[in-house]
Amino acid sequence: MDQNKIIISPKTKVLALIEAYPQLEETLIDYVPAFEKLRNPVLRKTVARIATLQQAAVIGNVKVEELINVLRKEVGQDLIAGAAEQEINTVRPGWFDHGLVKQETDIRPMLAAGEQPVNQVMADLNRLEPGVIYRVIAPFVPAPLIEKASSLKIDHWLEQEAAELFHVYFHRTE
Repeated sequence: MDQNKIIISPKTKVLALIEAYPQLEETLIDYVPAFEKLRNPVLRKTVARIATLQQAAVIGNVKVEELINVLRKEVGQDLIAGAAEQEINTVRPGWFDHGLVKQETDIRPMLAAGEQPVNQVMADLNRLEPGVIYRVIAPFVPAPLIEKASSLKIDHWLEQEAAELFHVYFHRTE
């Protein structure tokens, strides 16, 4: 195997994958049409740089193990079994109350401008007071944000409003 090539895993960044294996861009798009967004240079520069394949699987609503194995097979790597799935809560939680939504960030303009919204949202979430709800408005499932918030023990609820409109509500219980 070429030493410049990477071993494909759930933690592989989408951009790193495409840079190491340019032919896999078409494989990703063919496997999940939602990955067509990778052709957008702004999203490629922002989201693809930080999103892992595990997060991309969530965005595309596919099993991470299947996605990894499709990609690995294409480049001649051994298949994997039992890759962990990221949990996305899509069931309205008991803590949700529209009246508790005190702050929100619409990341669509940031993405359109080529900016990375993760730092801004994470700074806001770090200041989130218990009992208050913070809403993020996004054009796709912002899996990297959800994963980072979960690592801080911040609960979330994802609500899909339209084909390319998602609201993620974040809540700190303690």
